[in-house]
Amino acid sequence: MLKIPNHQVAGHKAIDGMIGPLIDDSGNFYKPLQNDDRGSNEVSFYESFNSDPRVPNSILKYFPIFHGTKIVNASDGSGLHPHLVLQDVASSYTNPSVMDVKIGSRTWYPEASEDYIKKCLDKDRVTSSIILGFRVSGLKLVGSAANEDDLSWQPDRKFLQNLSAEDVNLLLSKFVSSNMPSKDAAACPDRAFVDKVFGGSNGVLEQLLELKKWFEVQTIFHFYSCSVLMLYDKESLLNGKSSGGAVVKLVDFAHVVDGKGAIDHNFLGGLCSLIKFISDILASPHDQNCISNNNGTKDEH
Repeated sequence: MLKIPNHQVAGHKAIDGMIGPLIDDSGNFYKPLQNDDRGSNEVSFYESFNSDPRVPNSILKYFPIFHGTKIVNASDGSGLHPHLVLQDVASSYTNPSVMDVKIGSRTWYPEASEDYIKKCLDKDRVTSSIILGFRVSGLKLVGSAANEDDLSWQPDRKFLQNLSAEDVNLLLSKFVSSNMPSKDAAACPDRAFVDKVFGGSNGVLEQLLELKKWFEVQTIFHFYSCSVLMLYDKESLLNGKSSGGAVVKLVDFAHVVDGKGAIDHNFLGGLCSLIKFISDILASPHDQNCISNNNGTKDEH
Protein backbone atom coordinates (compact mmCIF):
# COMPACT_ATOMS: atom_id res chain seq x y z
CA MET A 1 0.00 0.00 0.00
CA LEU A 2 1.66 3.22 -1.19
CA LYS A 3 0.94 6.62 0.32
CA ILE A 4 2.09 10.21 0.07
CA PRO A 5 4.88 11.08 2.54
CA ASN A 6 4.15 13.80 5.06
CA HIS A 7 7.80 14.60 5.76
CA GLN A 8 8.77 15.83 2.27
CA VAL A 9 9.79 19.49 2.41
CA ALA A 10 11.23 20.18 -1.06
CA GLY A 11 11.17 18.90 -4.62
CA HIS A 12 8.21 17.70 -6.68
CA LYS A 13 5.34 16.81 -4.34
CA ALA A 14 2.32 14.61 -4.97
CA ILE A 15 -0.21 17.42 -4.54
CA ASP A 16 -2.71 19.23 -6.77
CA GLY A 17 -2.72 16.42 -9.31
CA MET A 18 1.06 16.45 -9.73
CA ILE A 19 3.14 13.29 -9.82
CA GLY A 20 5.38 12.94 -6.79
CA PRO A 21 7.07 10.52 -4.40
CA LEU A 22 5.34 7.77 -2.46
CA ILE A 23 6.29 5.62 0.52
CA ASP A 24 5.30 2.20 1.79
CA ASP A 25 5.19 0.68 5.29
CA SER A 26 8.45 -1.20 4.75
CA GLY A 27 10.74 1.83 4.82
CA ASN A 28 10.91 2.43 1.06
CA PHE A 29 10.68 5.75 -0.78
CA TYR A 30 9.42 5.67 -4.38
CA LYS A 31 10.70 8.60 -6.43
CA PRO A 32 9.09 8.90 -9.88
CA LEU A 33 11.63 8.92 -12.69
CA GLN A 34 11.47 12.04 -14.83
CA ASN A 35 10.92 11.32 -18.50
CA ASP A 36 13.92 13.29 -19.73
CA ASP A 37 17.61 12.63 -19.06
CA ARG A 38 17.26 13.50 -15.37
CA GLY A 39 15.59 10.20 -14.55
CA SER A 40 18.12 8.01 -16.33
CA ASN A 41 20.98 10.12 -14.97
CA GLU A 42 19.88 9.56 -11.39
CA VAL A 43 19.55 5.81 -11.92
CA SER A 44 23.01 5.72 -13.50
CA PHE A 45 24.47 7.64 -10.59
CA TYR A 46 23.09 5.27 -7.96
CA GLU A 47 24.28 2.25 -9.92
CA SER A 48 27.80 3.58 -10.44
CA PHE A 49 28.12 5.11 -6.96
CA ASN A 50 27.17 1.93 -5.13
CA SER A 51 29.49 -0.23 -7.22
CA ASP A 52 32.52 2.10 -7.31
CA PRO A 53 35.30 0.70 -5.09
CA ARG A 54 36.75 4.22 -4.71
CA VAL A 55 33.78 5.23 -2.54
CA PRO A 56 34.62 4.32 1.08
CA ASN A 57 32.06 2.44 3.17
CA SER A 58 32.10 5.25 5.71
CA ILE A 59 30.60 7.56 3.07
CA LEU A 60 27.91 5.20 1.79
CA LYS A 61 25.88 5.76 4.97
CA TYR A 62 25.30 9.39 3.97
CA PHE A 63 23.37 8.34 0.87
CA PRO A 64 19.95 6.67 0.78
CA ILE A 65 20.13 2.91 0.21
CA PHE A 66 19.34 2.15 -3.44
CA HIS A 67 16.94 -0.73 -4.07
CA GLY A 68 16.76 -0.41 -7.86
CA THR A 69 13.74 0.66 -9.89
CA LYS A 70 10.15 -0.51 -9.94
CA ILE A 71 7.05 0.26 -11.98
CA VAL A 72 4.15 1.23 -9.72
CA ASN A 73 0.99 3.30 -10.02
CA ALA A 74 1.80 7.00 -10.13
CA SER A 75 0.52 9.28 -7.39
CA ASP A 76 -1.48 11.40 -9.85
CA GLY A 77 -3.60 8.45 -11.00
CA SER A 78 -2.11 8.46 -14.50
CA GLY A 79 -1.25 4.75 -14.35
CA LEU A 80 1.96 2.78 -14.14
CA HIS A 81 5.21 4.74 -14.00
CA PRO A 82 8.85 3.79 -13.29
CA HIS A 83 10.16 4.84 -9.88
CA LEU A 84 13.48 4.81 -8.08
CA VAL A 85 13.14 2.69 -4.95
CA LEU A 86 15.22 4.20 -2.16
CA GLN A 87 15.50 4.05 1.58
CA ASP A 88 12.88 6.22 3.25
CA VAL A 89 15.30 8.07 5.52
CA ALA A 90 12.46 9.32 7.73
CA SER A 91 10.84 5.90 8.28
CA SER A 92 12.56 5.35 11.63
CA TYR A 93 11.16 8.59 13.04
CA THR A 94 7.68 9.15 14.45
CA ASN A 95 7.39 12.83 13.56
CA PRO A 96 10.70 14.31 12.41
CA SER A 97 11.80 17.88 12.01
CA VAL A 98 13.38 18.12 8.55
CA MET A 99 15.58 20.64 6.75
CA ASP A 100 16.59 20.43 3.08
CA VAL A 101 19.66 22.51 2.16
CA LYS A 102 20.65 22.76 -1.51
CA ILE A 103 24.44 22.92 -1.66
CA GLY A 104 26.56 24.99 -4.04
CA SER A 105 26.66 28.57 -5.27
CA ARG A 106 26.03 27.21 -8.77
CA THR A 107 23.21 24.70 -9.28
CA TRP A 108 23.54 24.16 -13.02
CA TYR A 109 25.85 21.59 -14.56
CA PRO A 110 28.36 22.42 -17.34
CA GLU A 111 26.56 20.59 -20.17
CA ALA A 112 23.17 22.20 -19.44
CA SER A 113 21.26 24.12 -22.10
CA GLU A 114 21.26 27.91 -22.10
CA ASP A 115 17.61 27.97 -21.02
CA TYR A 116 18.30 25.67 -18.08
CA ILE A 117 21.36 27.67 -17.02
CA LYS A 118 19.31 30.88 -17.09
CA LYS A 119 16.55 29.25 -15.04
CA CYS A 120 19.02 28.04 -12.41
CA LEU A 121 20.97 31.29 -12.38
CA ASP A 122 17.78 33.28 -11.80
CA LYS A 123 16.98 31.10 -8.77
CA ASP A 124 20.53 31.25 -7.48
CA ARG A 125 20.50 35.05 -7.63
CA VAL A 126 17.21 35.55 -5.76
CA THR A 127 18.12 33.07 -3.03
CA SER A 128 21.16 32.78 -0.78
CA SER A 129 22.94 30.31 -3.09
CA ILE A 130 25.46 32.71 -4.62
CA ILE A 131 26.04 34.71 -1.44
CA LEU A 132 26.26 31.85 1.07
CA GLY A 133 27.03 28.85 -1.14
CA PHE A 134 23.81 27.11 -0.14
CA ARG A 135 20.11 27.79 0.30
CA VAL A 136 17.37 26.35 2.48
CA SER A 137 15.01 24.67 0.01
CA GLY A 138 12.55 23.25 2.51
CA LEU A 139 11.87 23.09 6.20
CA LYS A 140 9.45 21.45 8.59
CA LEU A 141 9.68 22.16 12.29
CA VAL A 142 7.77 19.91 14.66
CA GLY A 143 6.82 21.23 18.09
CA SER A 144 5.98 19.38 21.27
CA ALA A 145 2.93 17.16 21.43
CA ALA A 146 2.15 18.87 24.72
CA ASN A 147 1.26 22.04 22.83
CA GLU A 148 -1.41 21.19 20.28
CA ASP A 149 -1.60 24.78 19.03
CA ASP A 150 2.00 24.73 17.88
CA LEU A 151 2.60 21.25 16.47
CA SER A 152 4.41 22.15 13.27
CA TRP A 153 5.55 24.92 10.97
CA GLN A 154 6.44 24.49 7.29
CA PRO A 155 7.21 27.77 5.50
CA ASP A 156 6.50 28.00 1.78
CA ARG A 157 9.07 28.53 -0.95
CA LYS A 158 8.39 32.24 -1.16
CA PHE A 159 9.31 32.70 2.48
CA LEU A 160 12.59 30.82 1.97
CA GLN A 161 13.71 33.15 -0.82
CA ASN A 162 15.93 36.17 -0.20
CA LEU A 163 17.20 34.90 3.13
CA SER A 164 20.15 36.82 4.55
CA ALA A 165 22.90 35.26 6.63
CA GLU A 166 21.03 36.40 9.76
CA ASP A 167 17.82 34.78 8.50
CA VAL A 168 19.58 31.47 7.86
CA ASN A 169 21.11 31.64 11.32
CA LEU A 170 17.63 32.14 12.74
CA LEU A 171 16.17 29.18 10.83
CA LEU A 172 18.99 26.91 11.97
CA SER A 173 18.40 28.07 15.55
CA LYS A 174 14.66 27.40 15.21
CA PHE A 175 15.45 23.95 13.86
CA VAL A 176 17.04 22.94 17.17
CA SER A 177 14.58 24.69 19.49
CA SER A 178 11.86 23.24 21.70
CA ASN A 179 9.65 26.30 21.39
CA MET A 180 7.97 27.26 18.12
CA PRO A 181 8.65 30.97 17.51
CA SER A 182 7.13 30.84 14.01
CA LYS A 183 3.87 32.49 15.06
CA ASP A 184 5.60 35.27 16.96
CA ALA A 185 8.38 36.96 15.02
CA ALA A 186 9.70 38.52 18.23
CA ALA A 187 10.02 35.18 20.04
CA CYS A 188 13.49 33.82 20.70
CA PRO A 189 14.42 30.25 19.72
CA ASP A 190 15.58 28.51 22.90
CA ARG A 191 17.93 26.14 21.02
CA ALA A 192 17.16 23.43 23.58
CA PHE A 193 18.35 20.66 21.27
CA VAL A 194 21.42 22.39 19.82
CA ASP A 195 23.94 20.17 21.65
CA LYS A 196 22.06 16.92 20.99
CA VAL A 197 21.35 17.63 17.32
CA PHE A 198 24.22 19.77 16.05
CA GLY A 199 26.85 18.75 18.63
CA GLY A 200 28.27 15.52 19.99
CA SER A 201 30.16 12.70 18.33
CA ASN A 202 27.09 11.64 16.31
CA GLY A 203 25.65 15.10 15.71
CA VAL A 204 25.08 16.98 12.48
CA LEU A 205 28.39 18.85 12.67
CA GLU A 206 30.51 15.70 12.97
CA GLN A 207 28.60 14.07 10.12
CA LEU A 208 29.12 17.10 7.89
CA LEU A 209 32.82 17.20 8.79
CA GLU A 210 33.18 13.56 7.76
CA LEU A 211 31.54 14.37 4.43
CA LYS A 212 33.84 17.39 4.06
CA LYS A 213 36.94 15.20 4.45
CA TRP A 214 35.74 13.05 1.55
CA PHE A 215 34.87 16.00 -0.66
CA GLU A 216 38.33 17.43 -0.05
CA VAL A 217 39.84 14.45 -1.88
CA GLN A 218 37.15 12.85 -4.07
CA THR A 219 37.38 13.62 -7.79
CA ILE A 220 34.91 10.97 -9.03
CA PHE A 221 31.72 13.04 -9.16
CA HIS A 222 30.59 16.65 -9.22
CA PHE A 223 27.31 17.12 -7.37
CA TYR A 224 25.18 19.89 -8.88
CA SER A 225 21.80 20.83 -7.37
CA CYS A 226 22.11 18.20 -4.62
CA SER A 227 20.86 18.67 -1.09
CA VAL A 228 21.91 17.90 2.44
CA LEU A 229 18.92 16.54 4.34
CA MET A 230 18.94 16.87 8.13
CA LEU A 231 16.37 15.05 10.30
CA TYR A 232 15.73 14.39 13.98
CA ASP A 233 12.77 13.63 16.25
CA LYS A 234 12.11 15.96 19.20
CA GLU A 235 9.73 13.71 21.08
CA SER A 236 12.17 10.80 20.98
CA LEU A 237 14.98 12.99 22.28
CA LEU A 238 12.73 14.36 25.03
CA ASN A 239 11.97 10.79 26.06
CA GLY A 240 15.64 9.88 26.09
CA LYS A 241 15.51 7.63 23.02
CA SER A 242 18.63 7.46 20.89
CA SER A 243 16.46 6.67 17.86
CA GLY A 244 15.53 10.35 17.65
CA GLY A 245 19.10 11.45 16.99
CA ALA A 246 20.11 13.54 14.02
CA VAL A 247 20.74 11.97 10.63
CA VAL A 248 22.40 13.60 7.62
CA LYS A 249 21.79 12.34 4.09
CA LEU A 250 22.67 13.62 0.64
CA VAL A 251 19.76 13.48 -1.81
CA ASP A 252 18.79 14.42 -5.39
CA PHE A 253 21.34 13.25 -7.95
CA ALA A 254 19.75 13.97 -11.32
CA HIS A 255 22.52 16.43 -12.17
CA VAL A 256 25.63 14.64 -10.92
CA VAL A 257 28.38 14.60 -13.57
CA ASP A 258 31.78 12.99 -14.02
CA GLY A 259 34.38 14.71 -11.84
CA LYS A 260 37.11 14.13 -14.44
CA GLY A 261 39.79 14.04 -11.76
CA ALA A 262 38.99 17.48 -10.31
CA ILE A 263 37.86 18.48 -6.83
CA ASP A 264 34.20 19.50 -6.64
CA HIS A 265 34.89 23.00 -5.31
CA ASN A 266 31.31 24.16 -5.89
CA PHE A 267 29.85 21.55 -3.53
CA LEU A 268 32.78 21.64 -1.12
CA GLY A 269 32.55 25.42 -0.77
CA GLY A 270 28.83 25.30 0.01
CA LEU A 271 29.33 22.47 2.47
CA CYS A 272 32.07 24.41 4.27
CA SER A 273 29.76 27.43 4.49
CA LEU A 274 26.98 25.36 6.07
CA ILE A 275 29.49 23.85 8.51
CA LYS A 276 30.59 27.37 9.53
CA PHE A 277 27.01 28.41 10.28
CA ILE A 278 26.38 25.35 12.44
CA SER A 279 29.75 25.66 14.19
CA ASP A 280 29.03 29.30 15.04
CA ILE A 281 25.63 28.40 16.52
CA LEU A 282 27.21 25.68 18.65
CA ALA A 283 29.94 28.05 19.83
CA SER A 284 27.70 31.01 20.68
CA PRO A 285 26.32 31.36 24.23
CA HIS A 286 22.89 29.86 24.74
CA ASP A 287 21.55 33.13 26.14
CA GLN A 288 22.16 34.90 22.82
CA ASN A 289 19.12 33.43 21.13
CA CYS A 290 17.38 36.52 19.76
CA ILE A 291 18.44 37.17 16.21
CA SER A 292 17.42 40.21 14.20
CA ASN A 293 16.21 39.15 10.76
CA ASN A 294 14.76 40.80 7.70
CA ASN A 295 11.85 38.39 7.56
CA GLY A 296 10.51 39.25 10.99
CA THR A 297 7.42 40.85 9.52
CA LYS A 298 6.87 38.26 6.80
CA ASP A 299 3.77 36.17 6.66
CA GLU A 300 5.32 32.83 7.56
CA HIS A 301 3.24 30.13 5.84
